[in-house]
Amino acid sequence: MALRELSSLEKYLGLKKPNKYTTQGDKKVPVLQNNNGPPLVGLATVACHLVKQAKRPELLGDSAESRAVVQQWLEYRVSKLDSYTKEDIKTILKDLNIYLQDKVYLAGNQFTLADMFMYNGIHPLIVDLAIQEKEQYVNVTRWFDHIQHYPGVRHHLPPVAVLRNRIYTSRHH
Repeated sequence: MALRELSSLEKYLGLKKPNKYTTQGDKKVPVLQNNNGPPLVGLATVACHLVKQAKRPELLGDSAESRAVVQQWLEYRVSKLDSYTKEDIKTILKDLNIYLQDKVYLAGNQFTLADMFMYNGIHPLIVDLAIQEKEQYVNVTRWFDHIQHYPGVRHHLPPVAVLRNRIYTSRHH
């Protein structure tokens, strides 16, 4: 999955010459052979390199704080979402739902690499949720739907219906 994500990121960034990747180990960690030095290892490392190569620093955050938050979410993605168990799913969604309660994006007031890679990482979880379960995590589903419709993000992933229309009786008005 990581290699497809990096390929999608290259398309999103408009990089003309696709990079050549290999993988390493049982977890298939992506490796980019860099012409200018040693190979770059790991999804977050390679992704940050591509963003810098494309001269799109805003995707890494527009302040010291938002850059730290982007890095935090990239680490979370690699450490939690790339190796979750079935028992972890509710905790992951609950924690993310609380975090997103008053946020449109994960880091600051603009779309960043954190949004793209967390979207990719959480996509399999959201696909498997029933409508009622998606409604339990309303902040996650709102964010997820917003990111999946962000231009150029959903290259290799199918769209997901996240919320059905709610019909309220007159006593709720």
